[in-house]
Amino acid sequence: MRLIAKDFPLPSHPRARPAAEAARCAGAEGRYWAYHDRLFAEQPRFSEERLIAYAVALGLDGDAFGRCLRERRFARDVDADVAQARALGIRSTPTFLVNGRALVGAHPVEAFRTLIEDALNGHRGEGWGVGGQVGAPMSNDPPIAEEHRCRS
Repeated sequence: MRLIAKDFPLPSHPRARPAAEAARCAGAEGRYWAYHDRLFAEQPRFSEERLIAYAVALGLDGDAFGRCLRERRFARDVDADVAQARALGIRSTPTFLVNGRALVGAHPVEAFRTLIEDALNGHRGEGWGVGGQVGAPMSNDPPIAEEHRCRS
């Protein structure tokens, strides 16, 4: 089993895009998940200065991180995530896909447990799309953000 995080910054949150790119910059230094967690704790405080300060607080080089942000090194990667999400019919966050089956919005742990158990028992989510509508299952292409391998 693997967990793949994808970016889907919503246009209604103007600083979500720089925050997604900042998380990619942190990921390039091996700190994606720690930075991701910091972003959730600090939202919506995503000015460039704060994004750099969060990186420094995690032990990253502030000057190098700032260059990564200003150069928008990971803009194309975020664009690719957004394009993939749109192709799958995803319109909101959070959206979770488990073996092609979508879980949209906040749900209790039991909902995730059920989907994961079904996946582990070999039930492929064919015919399931976002919000229970028919749609394409998530592709098996390599992760764009960062992959976290889990043991089942």
